[in-house]
Amino acid sequence: MLRPGLDAGSQHPSPQARAPDTARLTMTATLPERPAPAAVPPPAAPPARRKTRRTPLTWYRGGGLANLLFVLPMVFVFFFFSWSPIVQSVIMSLQKTNLLVSEWVGLDNYVAVLTDPQLGRAVVNTVYFALLALLLGFPLPLFVAVLMSEVRRGKGLYSALAYLPVVIPPVVAVLLWKFFYSADPSGVFNTVLGWFGIPPQPWISSAVQAMPSLVLEATWAAAGGSIIIYLAALLSVPPELYDAAEVDGAGIWRKVWHVTIPQLRGILFIMLILQVIATAQVFLEPFLFTGGGPAGATKTILLYIYDKAFRNSLGGDYGEATAVSVLLAVVLAILSWLYFKLTNRWSTS
Repeated sequence: MLRPGLDAGSQHPSPQARAPDTARLTMTATLPERPAPAAVPPPAAPPARRKTRRTPLTWYRGGGLANLLFVLPMVFVFFFFSWSPIVQSVIMSLQKTNLLVSEWVGLDNYVAVLTDPQLGRAVVNTVYFALLALLLGFPLPLFVAVLMSEVRRGKGLYSALAYLPVVIPPVVAVLLWKFFYSADPSGVFNTVLGWFGIPPQPWISSAVQAMPSLVLEATWAAAGGSIIIYLAALLSVPPELYDAAEVDGAGIWRKVWHVTIPQLRGILFIMLILQVIATAQVFLEPFLFTGGGPAGATKTILLYIYDKAFRNSLGGDYGEATAVSVLLAVVLAILSWLYFKLTNRWSTS
């Protein structure tokens, strides 16, 4: 059987059968070859900058003198009002002086105050005040701020009322609360307690109730500033997080615990260390309420320093007073450094 396109007897392809193959070869041969894409050269490296040698002339031409003259007044004011008193305090802590006569005693002032049992009592009272203030005064402003953030109407009025105690002069506030704390049955707080059948309380006249009474007034006086800070911080929390938590069925307290607190942890850490420093330096409340009494129950570290320096009209021992001040500053600086070292990862993660 012959294949198509082959002549009989020869079985070679006929010219008609070879024509398409020849045309296909001709077309293939005549197609131009596609040129290979040209290689893109890598970007040229920027020319290396020549390091300019810093000389007084280049510093002057770069505006260094103008910058120095601009900053110099602020540096002088900061040094005169901040660093100079610190240096003078350290020097005074090594002297026995009443600001009229000075005698170099070295570390004797530190030895004297560290062996004074009254300093130990003042430290214990200060720590007690700080713990009570943290337990009451740290969560309360956050709680009030969260409640105020949920209010739809009158938020400005509530913010003003919360900040009102901060506007009142501290001395006026303490004297007002001292009147409220009257131990008489006709006192303001005792009258309110009488409405509920509770007998009159001694308040600041009792060695047991004096410190909690001071903490209550100090919390009332300082909570307004913390509330405003927390309200401003709550505005930075993305509302989508609350919407997602609400879709999952979370109530207000679960949203606070799982959304608000994690989003505000940086602010919370800062507010905590600021409150610790403030409570360690409490002076006004024990000085005006009780003068350190009754029986030394409210004598804090700063009140101890005050008694050391101004215990008589001619002046006390300023050397020992400044020695306690330097020790307090060093302890607070170390405590702050350790606190930020330990909470740095938690507050930023």
